[in-house]
Amino acid sequence: MDMERRFLGRGISAGEAGYYMAAALEQAQFAARNDEVPVGALWTNLRGGVVACRNGIRSSHDPTAHAELLCVREASQLLGNERIGGILFTTLEPCPMCMGALLLARVDVVIFAASDPKSGACQSVLSLCSHPSLNHRIDIIQGVCEKESAELLRTFFQKKRRERKYLE
Repeated sequence: MDMERRFLGRGISAGEAGYYMAAALEQAQFAARNDEVPVGALWTNLRGGVVACRNGIRSSHDPTAHAELLCVREASQLLGNERIGGILFTTLEPCPMCMGALLLARVDVVIFAASDPKSGACQSVLSLCSHPSLNHRIDIIQGVCEKESAELLRTFFQKKRRERKYLE
């Protein structure tokens, strides 16, 4: 299926999706420069509300400071409501914790760049977004800027492994 058709009915064009994902990638690059796992996220309600965040686990000493969760928190504050709806763009498939928050926040669509074969909760390991017991479903689109995101993550972890070898 071509990229444009994947976005029909979701209120966003493929060009807009690329634009928002590029902004999420900028957040991920900033995270990498600050020794955080390079994940960035951007939430929008397509009515002017935009929040962009990056991983902050190490800098905040908070294991829940994932980019997606930080976006949910900030968007909730921006709207004055815990149910934010909208679209979340993220450079890596959300983990179970983040998918739980996205479900509770009633996000409509999650668009992620790279799959996470170790803890992805959209499709790689789990599929929380469409679990039959839950009363909310999230549409999932995968692959926008996938190569760029995967390369950023690969480069970051190769550097970490080299640094660890050097210290041993």
